[in-house]
Parts: sequence; structure tokens; C-alpha cells
Amino acid sequence: MSIYSFGADLAVSASLPKYAMRAREAVKVGVLAPLTGAASAWGRPGFEGCRIWADRLNAEGGLRIGDQRRRVEIVAYDDQYDPACALLGAKHLVLEQGVKMILMLGGDPVPAISDFLTRSRILATTLLPSDLSPDTPYLIAPCEVHPIYVVTGVDWLSENRPELRRVALCAQRDALGLPSLATYRAAFAAAGMTVVKELLYTGAPEDPDAMVDALLSAEPDILCWDTAYEPFVHALTEAAYRKGFKGQILSCTCDNYPALIERTSREFMEGFIFQFPDFDDPALSDTSVDFPRPAEFYAEFNRRFPGEWSAVSWQYCAILEMWRKAVERIQTVEPTVVLSAMKLGGVGRNVFGEARWWGRELFGIDHALVGSWPVVRIQDGRARIVEIRSILGWWEKHGDLLLSHMRACGQMWDQRLDRQASGASTFEDHAPRIRS
Repeated sequence: MSIYSFGADLAVSASLPKYAMRAREAVKVGVLAPLTGAASAWGRPGFEGCRIWADRLNAEGGLRIGDQRRRVEIVAYDDQYDPACALLGAKHLVLEQGVKMILMLGGDPVPAISDFLTRSRILATTLLPSDLSPDTPYLIAPCEVHPIYVVTGVDWLSENRPELRRVALCAQRDALGLPSLATYRAAFAAAGMTVVKELLYTGAPEDPDAMVDALLSAEPDILCWDTAYEPFVHALTEAAYRKGFKGQILSCTCDNYPALIERTSREFMEGFIFQFPDFDDPALSDTSVDFPRPAEFYAEFNRRFPGEWSAVSWQYCAILEMWRKAVERIQTVEPTVVLSAMKLGGVGRNVFGEARWWGRELFGIDHALVGSWPVVRIQDGRARIVEIRSILGWWEKHGDLLLSHMRACGQMWDQRLDRQASGASTFEDHAPRIRS
């Protein structure tokens, strides 16, 4: 185990005297996420990042609370992105393990566990602010703000490649895909781009060649994969390569892009736009970035978990660092008090700089920490940040447009609550109109 000072605040705390009194009981934090299955690339690497964070913190003595140093233990439960499994996991983590916070991917499992989390008054976090509503007062989105950050990629593309006007896209019919579909629709409309073809699919795209053929039949300049799981992004991208597509590809994520380059070509992947950087990116050395020594974290992650780096590798532990700062500032791990401390003043900092607690217009509650987000482009075989853009700057210009598309897709917070109250259980019953 390497002994490493994880951030400036931790370096200061590590320099303080180690008191003789140490709590025997560790502070437990739960990870409730898909560790297996199609969505595992957005769960397992996040848990692995948490392990690095906890190892480093504990090597320095643990949480500093009064005259005690308390170890942090990460307890993971594989929800398999299944609502029933997630409910079992939430009860196990809270009632049996006694965790003080639950880190989640979010999405489809959230409606099944939201009542339990609220009754338990447990602090929980999601990477999908589309999970938020006034009925979930202890659920926050302090790091990733999917899907509203995808507007930055479209906005950058419209300014730097204005000749690209025709878009064909496909999306998953689930709690990841549909809010993203609405947001991409709004972003394309704001940029003056025309969506010439849409496909919606449930489960895996069993015939990606046929899907790409259908998309290409509309002669698009841009292919957009929306927010698809890693295996789907790879299958669709490889199909586009086989079909000889020469245009722009745009996607929310592109995890394990080196494998895609190997299976297609460096030339084909050049210019691929998505939203998640490698953490050795030179742009992350800027002083506005609020993640401790990102390049060193990236190197350690790849050493310990080779081939596992994904969009979420850094996100769960970034939330843990925010939580640690709040705990040590107020000297308690009590979930509701820590939540108040994290939101104090309505402003804060996410990984990419200054942000504010926002979301009432879109999510019914100001529980998403929103600021700026990077636009990432594959250049010479590497993912590189080309710009970090303001999400709220886009919202101020086009917020009404996003609201209208969210409502058209049935993804506004009140619509989601109405479906839950009526017992609706499938997205097929509320499918958005598809353009063809």
C-alpha cells in the first residue's frame, strides 16, 4: 500500500499529531452500483477508485474527528442495475452494515429504493441528477450531472465544425437513455442542427449493423450514440467503421477507447467527441481543477486495475473527498448534518471548478452541484480536453428548450413521480415520439 497525501487538506490533517485515542469502529460508506452486467463499466471502476481513496486516507490515519482518527471502510453491493436487487442492497448497507452514506450510479433502480432511503434519512448520491425530486430530500448529485453536460459537446461541435448539420442518433429506452435523448434533442435544436433519424432500442442492440444501416440511410453528418453502455458504444462504433462512415461520431462516453482504436483505426477514431477525460490530461493541471493530483491518481488506478479506467473511475472518490471535507469541518458523520454542511451557502466546487447547487427548475430541488464540464476529443490516439464549458451558461440561453424536450420525453420530475404513483413500470408505456 502506498502512503500518499490525498489533497491539500489531507496533507494538513496528516501533519497533525496522531492522538493516542483511536475509534475502534470504522466509518462505513456504501457503494450500491452495478459491479457486473452491461452497466458494470459505470459501477465497478467507481468502486475501485473508492478503494484507492480509502487506502490513501487510512494510510494517513483516517478521518480526523476531534481527538480521534477513524478508518473509512468501503462496503460494496452489486445491484446489477436491477431495482429489486438494489432494494435488497440498500437495506443490507443501511440496516446491517450501518453505512453513513451510499454512493450510487442511479437510474432505473432509484424509484425502487427512494422511499427506503428517505425513511432511513441516509445521505445518498447519484451520478444522474435526473433521479432527483422533492420526494428524495437526502439524495444529491454532487459530481456528475448526467445528462445535462452533453450540451457542451454539441455546443463545441457546432462552433468548431459548423458544416456538420445533419444528425442521426440512437438511444436506450431506460432511465439513462431517455433523459439523455431529450437533452441531445435540445442541444441539437439550439445549435441549429437537424435530427434526420432516431432509433430507440430496449436491451442490447442485437444487430448493430442493421441499426447503423438504418441511421446511415438518412445521410447524416453526425452519428450520436446518446448515453449507451460501453459494449453498445463499441458495437455501434465498429459497425460504423465496417460501413465506411467518414463523418463525426458523438457520444456521452467512450470507455476503453484504446480497444476501439485497435479494432477500427486511429484515423477512424480521430475527432470522436465525448465527455470524459483521462486524468493525465494536461488541462487537469490547471489550478481551477478541484481533484488532488489527478495524474498520480490516474497512474495508480491503471497500475492497480489495468484496463478498467472508465467515465466513473474518479467520480465516486471525488464525492468521498467532498464528504470528508464536510465531516472534518463539522466533526460528525451524522448523514443529515453532513448533507447540510456540503450544501452550505448554495455554492461549492466540483472537479472542474466553481459550481452551485442547482436544479429546482429541472429536477424540483436544488440538489445538483452544477458548474462546467469538459469536452473531450480523441486526438492522435489519446482522449484530450479541448475545452471546459459552462453548463449553466448554456442553460441561461436555452433552458426553456431543454424543459420542453424533457417534458416531451416524459422525463420531468413531476412526470416521473406521477408514473411511480400510478404504478407504471415500463418506459415502453411512455415512449417519446421517434423521428424517422
